Amino acid sequence: MSFAKVYPLYIAKVEKKGRTKAEVDEIIHWLTGYSQEELEGLLEKQTDFETFFAEAPEMNPSRASIKGVICGVRVEDIEEPVMQEIRYLDKLIDELAKGKAMDKILR
Repeated sequence: MSFAKVYPLYIAKVEKKGRTKAEVDEIIHWLTGYSQEELEGLLEKQTDFETFFAEAPEMNPSRASIKGVICGVRVEDIEEPVMQEIRYLDKLIDELAKGKAMDKILR
């Protein structure tokens, strides 16, 4: 699945709750190490999730501290690496949409 197809859904989800695209981008930068220019290039190229995470400049080691349930599954229990990375991102976006402070989201 293309990251570019899901990205606008992330934006829509948080904007409905009064948060911003810039905050979504900040979460992505924190998680993956991509710059804004790199992120825009990936969106333009319709990069798939597997490549998006595999080519990330620097996956944040603190992502292992992301705990909780997303889509009925505990993120820390997901065994498939790419799916776990996707769910880490989903969990952070959910926390943003729920109004959690950025300093709490970016552990």
